[in-house]
Amino acid sequence: MIAFFAMRKNTCCHGWSFVKTTLIFGALVTISSVQALAQTFQDNSNSDARLRVATPLMANPSSKPVVPPFSRPEALFTNPFGMTSWLRSRGVALTMDNTNEYTDALSAPTAGHPNYRQGSSNAGQVNTALHINWDKILGLKGFATHTLFTSRYGTTANRMMGDWLAHSSEIYGGGGNVVVHLVTAYGEENLLGGRVSIAGGRLTEMSEFSASSLFCNFQNNSFCGRPKAAIDNQYITSYPAGEWGFRVRGRPSRYTYIQAGVYFAERGIYANSQHRTGFHFNSSNIVGQLAPIELGWEPVLGSKHELPGHYKIGGQLISAPNPDNYYDVNGQPYALSGRTARNHQQTWSTWLEVDQKILHHPYSNSEGGLTVMGGVIYNDPRTSLRNYETYVAFVDRGFIRSRPYDAFGMVMTYVKIAPGVSDTDILDLSMMPARTAPNHATGVQGHATIFETNYQIHVMRGVVLAPDFQIYFHPNAQRNLKNVEFIGFKSQIQIM
Repeated sequence: MIAFFAMRKNTCCHGWSFVKTTLIFGALVTISSVQALAQTFQDNSNSDARLRVATPLMANPSSKPVVPPFSRPEALFTNPFGMTSWLRSRGVALTMDNTNEYTDALSAPTAGHPNYRQGSSNAGQVNTALHINWDKILGLKGFATHTLFTSRYGTTANRMMGDWLAHSSEIYGGGGNVVVHLVTAYGEENLLGGRVSIAGGRLTEMSEFSASSLFCNFQNNSFCGRPKAAIDNQYITSYPAGEWGFRVRGRPSRYTYIQAGVYFAERGIYANSQHRTGFHFNSSNIVGQLAPIELGWEPVLGSKHELPGHYKIGGQLISAPNPDNYYDVNGQPYALSGRTARNHQQTWSTWLEVDQKILHHPYSNSEGGLTVMGGVIYNDPRTSLRNYETYVAFVDRGFIRSRPYDAFGMVMTYVKIAPGVSDTDILDLSMMPARTAPNHATGVQGHATIFETNYQIHVMRGVVLAPDFQIYFHPNAQRNLKNVEFIGFKSQIQIM
C-alpha cells in the first residue's frame, strides 16, 4: 500500500505513468482477496456532520438533552493499546484518515494550446477529527464540540487539458498548502432527545446543507463533496473552508427535518492571503451574510425497513457583493466598455436532491444494496458561472456475494453555463487581438458533461481502493476542446 503514497505529484510521461497505474491496480486487486468488515468512502473523518443530517430521529427519543453517538468507522488500528475505547468511554472521539486520488490522461490535449499537455497527477489529504461529549466530561447536558483539521498535497490533471470547472481529483485545493489547516471548530447543543440541534462557531455550510455522505463514493469534483454548482458563489463554504456561522435544525417528526442558518460571508475563503491556515478568526474580511434553509424527508422503506432514502429541497439568499457576469455599472457589456462589472448585493441559489436505496442485498451488511441518486441545482443567472447542474448516479454495494463490501458506481453530471458568461466570452474572443476570457476560457463556454465510473475494492480492514474512469465531454464547457478521458484510482486508509 506504500505505492500510492510514493506516487509522484505530476508527470508528463504518459506511457510510464499508465504502466505504473496498471501495475498498482493489478497488485491491489490481488491483495483485495483479504476479507474483513466493511469500510466505505462515506465513513471518513469529515463525514460526521453529513451523517448527523442523514440520520432520522430515534424511534422513542427522550425529552432530555442528549449528545448523539459519534461515528466510529472501521479503522486500520481499531483500538491501539486500548486508547480508542478509553477515550470514547470518557466522551472523546479521535479519528484520522488519509485519502489519495490519482488521475492519468489517456488522450492528448487539444492542439494549438502550448500550455496544455498530456500528463498525470496525484493529490491527497490527511484528516484528523476531534469530537468531545462535554456531558460526560463536565456534565453539560447535550453539548458537544467538533473540530476538524486537514493537510492537503498534490495537484490535479484536468487543468493540464484546459478544464477549470471540475477537478479530476476532488481532494485537490483549498487546504492552505500547510501541514495543519483548520476546517471547522464549533459547539453543538442537542435538545429534546435530538429533536432540536443548535450549532455555532467555525462551520462549513455545505457539510450540512445540500449534503450527502454518498457523494464521495466518486472522485470527480463535479460531484464528490457536493455537486459543484451548489458552491457556485465566492462566499459559500465547502470543505475544507470554514467561516463563522449559526445553524438550527429541528425534527418535527421521526423522518422529517427543517434546518436554517446564518453564515457570515468572508472574502477570499479559498485564498491563501486570508485563509491559508484556517486560523484567521477576525472579522476584517466579512462582507455580508448567507441565509440557507432546507427541508428534508428521510424515510426508511421496505417491509424490513432496510431501504433508507433522503429527499431534500432548499435554497439560500446571499447578501454580499457579487459581480454581474455580463453588465457593467452603467448597464453596458463590460467586455465592450472595459468598466467594472456591476455588483449585486442580493443573489440566490436553490437545490432539489434525492437518494433512495431500492434494493438490499441480504448477504451484505446494512450498507449493502443498490442506491440511486438524482438532483438539480439552479443558481441566479446574473451572478453565477454554472446556471444549473443536474446529475444522476447509482452505487451498488455488495452485489457480488463473495465480495459483500465492494461497490460499483456510475455518475453523470451536466452543467449549463450562465448566458451572461457565454455572451461575455463571445465578446472577449471576438476582439482584435482577442482578450483573455474569464474562467481561463479559450472558447465560448456553453455546457459540459462528465461521466465517471469506479469499482470500490475493500482491501482489508480500514483500507478501500477504487480504480476509476472519467470522461469530460466539452472540457471547461467549450466545444473547441476535444473530449478527454482519465484513468486513475481513489484510495482511503482510515487510520484510527
